[in-house]
Amino acid sequence: MNLIEELRWRGMIQDIMPGTEEQLKKEMTSAYIGFDPTADSLHIGSLVPILLLVHLQKAGHKPYALVGGATGMVGDPSGKSEERNLLSEEVLKLNQEGVRKQLMKYLDFDPAKPNAAEMVNNYDWFKDFTFLNFIRDVGKHITVNYMMSKDSVKKRLDGETGMSFTEFTYQLVQGYDFYWLYQNKNCKLQMGGSDQWGNIVTGTELIRRKAGGEAFAFTCPLITKADGSKFGKSEKGNVWLDITKTSAYEFYQFWIRASDADAEKWIKIFTFLDQPTVNELLSAHAIDPSKKVLQKKLAEQVTLFVHGEAALQEALLATEKAFTQKEIPAEELTLQDIEAMQGITQLSFSKEALLNGIDVVSFLAETGAFPSKGEARKSVQGGGVSINRKKIQDIQLQINNTFLLHDTYILVQKGKSNHFLVKAG
Repeated sequence: MNLIEELRWRGMIQDIMPGTEEQLKKEMTSAYIGFDPTADSLHIGSLVPILLLVHLQKAGHKPYALVGGATGMVGDPSGKSEERNLLSEEVLKLNQEGVRKQLMKYLDFDPAKPNAAEMVNNYDWFKDFTFLNFIRDVGKHITVNYMMSKDSVKKRLDGETGMSFTEFTYQLVQGYDFYWLYQNKNCKLQMGGSDQWGNIVTGTELIRRKAGGEAFAFTCPLITKADGSKFGKSEKGNVWLDITKTSAYEFYQFWIRASDADAEKWIKIFTFLDQPTVNELLSAHAIDPSKKVLQKKLAEQVTLFVHGEAALQEALLATEKAFTQKEIPAEELTLQDIEAMQGITQLSFSKEALLNGIDVVSFLAETGAFPSKGEARKSVQGGGVSINRKKIQDIQLQINNTFLLHDTYILVQKGKSNHFLVKAG
């Protein structure tokens, strides 16, 4: 199975430029993906482009990971409804270093290998590129009509916020990245998410017009969740690849909680399991979905890839402990048991407010366990809330300091899998 066939089977190809598959069959091809250093860690939304580079290298081709030190100063309008806040050079440098260290974990940078991965930073070729030189050497090759035809531009121009000149020129800046890599690194292929298609083909067009060359491209679909919620978000926000931001347990739990529909797609996208193994898992899951065969294998494989064997074992141990602790009545939990709880969202509440008592609906809303009193009331009445592991349905219930475990904590559960630890202080 060649690279494109492999990626098609995995559901990782959306748009592809004619001739791309033939180019990859013909010779070892250098290809790149850009990563914007908007934070000092990548999150799981970046896993797909990372995996594309890994698949590319496994197939014998040469991957380039471009850290956007220059483009990070501008802001990409693709898929955005408003302009992104620009970062200072100091913050960008810290973020670039964090992203660089993470990418080093997943790709083979051994210089002895002909297809060794390389990392590049577009700040290196933009830092001395003056505005006048840029509009003379790059801008004249791409018409405004061409730039205006891009969906990412059209949507913003039709919206209320409009689009700044800075953002409008982004596709030229990214297009020049491709041109520079083509000229200096013989890079003939760019990959990315489907929202990047317009920017990517601007690069192939610039290569054609300015260098008389031929370049190629393909994109992968943007990952979505079956329930319509945003992929990569948990109760605490982004699911990060940095273990100090998202623990191994929390990371593992994100994948374990995948719906059946999501797990059936994600097992192909986020693991390197081959087709026969995936088909076996899908068959086993269809027989008895309650065993969560797919989710367990998915969580195991992704945690192993991102964090390694030791972190996987730590996550499995914490999962087992958390599961057995759920059977223990809250009153019997030791202070150490409570404070060692993994992956539980911590909230705070005024201890003084508990002296006279507060109705449970207000308590749930004010702690932030629910976004509003209306949602809290509805969930309590529907039997979807437990306080200290006891289901409650009385919306008049008063929460006071008698509910405090070890004079400090109250356990709140919302639905089956959302747990909160409220600390009174």
